[in-house]
Amino acid sequence: MTEPMRLAGWEHVYSGKVRELYRPANGAGDRMLVVATDRVSAFDHVLEPGIPAKGELLTTLSLWWFGKLGVPDHLVEPQEVPAEVQGRAMLVKALDMYPIECVVRGYLTGSGWAEYRETQSVCGVQLPAGLQDGDRLPEPIYTPAWKAPQGEHDENIPFERAVELVGQERAEELRRLSLDVFAAASAIAEEHGVILADTKFEFGADPGTGRTLLADEVLTSDSSRYWDADEWHRGIRGRSFDKQIVRDWLAANWDRTGTPPRLPDEIVERTAARYRELIERFTG
Repeated sequence: MTEPMRLAGWEHVYSGKVRELYRPANGAGDRMLVVATDRVSAFDHVLEPGIPAKGELLTTLSLWWFGKLGVPDHLVEPQEVPAEVQGRAMLVKALDMYPIECVVRGYLTGSGWAEYRETQSVCGVQLPAGLQDGDRLPEPIYTPAWKAPQGEHDENIPFERAVELVGQERAEELRRLSLDVFAAASAIAEEHGVILADTKFEFGADPGTGRTLLADEVLTSDSSRYWDADEWHRGIRGRSFDKQIVRDWLAANWDRTGTPPRLPDEIVERTAARYRELIERFTG
């Protein structure tokens, strides 16, 4: 992974798989700078090369959704970010983040489909018999996960465990907010001919007021699974507007031991095209 960029007036404090986090160099204020890189990860590994313009595309999509949802969030206005990261950075309020990934699933697919075939449930939520891969669920389900420390795997948890982590009132609030935002986003996506199959949200508490705010990236191609609605109605399943192309190629060409192979140019180009197509669907 490349060294984080040096930004005048900002101190680098954290590197995720695809994001860099900065705080004011003088330590003052309650603001943070979240910078999205072009890095791409799969199966818990950062791959080479990155996806061209991916950081800008994801940031554009997050900002578009924050503007559409009307939900209290962590954005700081005006969005004054350093010129070096213009277009792929968000200026946000520093929050006390909850240790829960708030996953909402509206369709049965991915790891949920694999679990359903074994138990007829997803993360402890019982589902009707006879569902197939890609089917719409009777209603969206909330399946939280515990955010593990860096280098460890996130863990799906029952709602009762979420209560232990953040308390009954907060756990219920996170579930309600997640389902409400998912419903609103699904309706907006449908207006653009897109299905929001599943997504994950993150929330944090404003240190000054204790108010819960929507945070981090939101409804991007990295945190959400989007499908073309027309394709889905015609029975075409599994073509997501995300890095599924990368995951499929890697699964077919790597046994998950040692260092992952370098992505072929064709895979990189096709993945970048899927990211761009989704942006064009939403923003024109």
